[in-house]
Amino acid sequence: MNAIEAIVQRYLATFNETDEARRGAALRELYTEDCAYTDPLVAATGTEAISGFIGGIQKQYPGLVFTLAGPVDAHHDQARFTWHAGMPGGDKPLVMGFDVVALSNGRIRQVFGFLNAVPA
Repeated sequence: MNAIEAIVQRYLATFNETDEARRGAALRELYTEDCAYTDPLVAATGTEAISGFIGGIQKQYPGLVFTLAGPVDAHHDQARFTWHAGMPGGDKPLVMGFDVVALSNGRIRQVFGFLNAVPA
């Protein structure tokens, strides 16, 4: 696994971290101070706002687990990848998405998220 793939795995792990303090610490380590996260549901600036967004997802869908759904395509401090979110042991994902992350000095500066499939 290369460095950018490792960052993507850590990024997805933050969506699975249910302890708010541990999630906050992981986000502060992973993201730049001026970070932003944007997808169809939210535009969040800063790690506190991103953590709050993740906590809201976890509250709405308890037990949801995010996983990488294919290879990470990366160049020039940016990466794109698909992910799935579903219940452990479930037949198919509840949500599927595609994200692009922009990096700065080995940390996430910006996330652009797209949702391919969401619950009705």
